[in-house]
Amino acid sequence: MSWRAWWFPPVPLRRIAVLRVVLYLFVVWDAWRITTWPLAHADVPEQLYRPVALFRWLHVPAPAPPVVQAGLVVLVLSALVAATGRLPRAAGAVCALAYLYWLGNAFGYSKVDHDHVALLVALLVLPTVGAAGRREGPAEAAGWAVRCVQVAAVCTYFLAAVAKVRFGGWDWANGAVTTWAFARRGNDLTDALEQVPYFVVGIQWVVLLAEFASPLMLWLRGRALAAALLFWACFHLGTYLTLGIHFLPTVVCLLAFFPLERVRLPQRRVQPVG
Repeated sequence: MSWRAWWFPPVPLRRIAVLRVVLYLFVVWDAWRITTWPLAHADVPEQLYRPVALFRWLHVPAPAPPVVQAGLVVLVLSALVAATGRLPRAAGAVCALAYLYWLGNAFGYSKVDHDHVALLVALLVLPTVGAAGRREGPAEAAGWAVRCVQVAAVCTYFLAAVAKVRFGGWDWANGAVTTWAFARRGNDLTDALEQVPYFVVGIQWVVLLAEFASPLMLWLRGRALAAALLFWACFHLGTYLTLGIHFLPTVVCLLAFFPLERVRLPQRRVQPVG
């Protein structure tokens, strides 16, 4: 398979239509979920603002209350419009830029959540496809958008492993990171797991090796791909049950690996004339 064929595989447009509904509605939920961060940041001293690299390059100023509130309104409205399939390019582009600003504000005060990378990439590429709701045939534009989301989701895992080894070395897997997390955010379940000999070190090695192997998902097919996706689903469920941490922005982007074109969306009825 050529490099171009890999990046632009013909993918049914209906997959984009379904993925678009899920992701745009998730954006609305996610914006309200972390709304306290950006809104609160607008009221803190400007000296605490440490913009992410892109915002530094663009000289984006510290957030002001009216701008943040207006940004939230624009983000929610554009996401709702894009979810309906109307104005897919215009509404999608506005939503992507509004979400980029929203995340830059939320993460401009030292804490950056890497689980939002794939979702942001998805919002940036979905508008390039255009209309997809009533068109069901395969298209290279749809394949490119899906591939970009898949690559971004995989990079979330792979680069997490790179960071672990970069800052902690290979001994990261033999360390006490998970034990510290259990002590800080744990519960009765984590107390029981800590009593299992070698469990913590074993799970750290499993996660590290799985993250390094995550790029294989871009070439897996059938049951092998389903097994890989099931592993990550169990991983995220485990982190939520033990630490109360979820990676839902990344998880929803894993839907790009599924044949979503098999999901039938309700069609708008057209009233006959006369």
